[in-house]
Amino acid sequence: MNEKQQTISKSVSVTGVGLHTGVVATMTFVPAPANHGYKFQRVDLPDQPIVDADVDNVVDLSRGTTIEQNGARIHTVEHTLAALVGLQIDNVLIQLDGPEPPIMDGSSIKFVDALLDAGIEEQNAYRNYFEVPEYVHYKNKDKDTELVALPLSDYRLTVMVDYNSTVISSQHASLNDITLFKDDIASCRTFVFLHELEALYKQNLIKGGDLTNAIVIVDREVRDGELDHLSQLLNKPKVSVDKSKGILNNVDLHYPNEMARHKLLDLIGDLALVGRPIKAQILAARPGHAANVALAKKIKKLIKSGKGDIPQYDPNKAPVFDINQIGQLLAHRYPFQMIDKIIALDENSVVGVKNVTINEQFFLGHFPGNPVMPGVLQLEAMAQTGGILVLSSVPDPDNYWPYLIGIDACRFRRNVFPGDTVIFKCEFTSPMKRGIVKMSGRGYVAGQLVCEADMIASLVKKK
Repeated sequence: MNEKQQTISKSVSVTGVGLHTGVVATMTFVPAPANHGYKFQRVDLPDQPIVDADVDNVVDLSRGTTIEQNGARIHTVEHTLAALVGLQIDNVLIQLDGPEPPIMDGSSIKFVDALLDAGIEEQNAYRNYFEVPEYVHYKNKDKDTELVALPLSDYRLTVMVDYNSTVISSQHASLNDITLFKDDIASCRTFVFLHELEALYKQNLIKGGDLTNAIVIVDREVRDGELDHLSQLLNKPKVSVDKSKGILNNVDLHYPNEMARHKLLDLIGDLALVGRPIKAQILAARPGHAANVALAKKIKKLIKSGKGDIPQYDPNKAPVFDINQIGQLLAHRYPFQMIDKIIALDENSVVGVKNVTINEQFFLGHFPGNPVMPGVLQLEAMAQTGGILVLSSVPDPDNYWPYLIGIDACRFRRNVFPGDTVIFKCEFTSPMKRGIVKMSGRGYVAGQLVCEADMIASLVKKK
C-alpha cells in the first residue's frame, strides 16, 4: 500500500445516465491538494454546494448509497469511490452537473480507465491510515448479514454471497492486494434479480437501468408474453433468456463469481465513507449497502474515540526531517533540542520522535536513583514537535520565531524512563489567525499514552 498521498495530474470527465434517477450527467474528476479527501460538488445547483464523502452524510440506502450535505444530494456514490480507493487516489474533487454519477456499464472500470488516463500524481504528504485496532462486528439477524473488521497492517477483503437461488450458487470473492483491484474487481457489474425488477420500477428506482449497465438474473419461470413486457420495461426491441445460463439476453459473465466480486466492489466504495484509508481484514457474509455503511459507522466511531490512531514508528523508514534538518528549522540547541526525527508531516499534523537515553543531562539531578524524564521536558519536546508544524505552515519559516504562549488540559499519564522512545503527535485544532494557532498534542511510548496537552503557539516575525 502506498505511503504517500496521491491525486490525479489533470481533470478528466465521463458522461452517462444515472442508474436510479435516469438523469444524464457529466462527472469530472478534478485534482485536489493533500488532505482534501473525496468531495462531490453539484455544479448544476446554485452556489455549487460541496458534499463530503462521509458516512455521516448518508441519507438513503435504497439499492445504492446516497449522501447529502449543504442541500445537495448525490445518489449511488459507491462505484465512483471504489475506483478511487482501488487506485489508491486520496484527493479528488468530483464535480457533477446532475444528481447521480453515470452508471456506465454498471461497474467501476470506466472510472478507473478515465483516472488512469488523467495520470496519478504523488503528493508531499503521507497517507493518514487508520489501522483498525480491535475486532469490529456488525450483524443483522433478519437479513442473515454479518461483517467484521479485524486488525491487519494491510487492506484485504473477502465476501460471501448466497441468494438461495438455483441460478446463482454460493459465491466467494477476495482481494488480498489493493493493486489488483483494476484487474480483478473493477469490471464486475451490478446485478438484479428478475423478480425484483417490477418492484424497483414501482419504487421509482433504476430509471436508467437497462441490459447494458446491469446483469438481470432470471430466477423464475418467465410467463408467456412477459418477455414483450420486459423489452418495453428495459427499452429494448427484444429480450430473451437461455434457461441454461439464467441471464436475461444471455449476457456473458466476466467471471463465474462476478456477483460476489461486485459485492466486494460495493463494499470498498461504501467503506471509503470512513474518510481515511483503512488497514484491516474485512470479512463480509451477504453484505449490502445498509450493512456496509453500518460497519463504516462503527469504524468511524473508533476513529473519533482515538483508538487505533496512535502513530506508528518504523526506524527503517527515512524521516521527513532528520536531526540536522530539525536544527535548520528550530533554534533550539543542546541541551534543549529535544526532538530527534520528524517522521510525518502534512498541512494539519506532525509526528516527532524523542529517543530517551540515560545520557540526558537532566537525569543527573532528577531522581538519580530512579531516573524519570521530567514532565515539563516531555511538554517541551511536544511543543517543539508542534513548532515544526507551525513553522511549516508559512512559506518563509526562517523569518519567524515559534513561541508557546498557552497550555491547557495538560496530563501526564505514566512515567518516561531511559530507553523509551516517545512518539509525539500534534494536530491543529483551529486555523491560524494573526499568527496565533491552537494545537492538541499527545505523546506515546509503546502505544501507551504518556502525556497530552492543548497548546497555543504564536509565530513572531524576527526583527
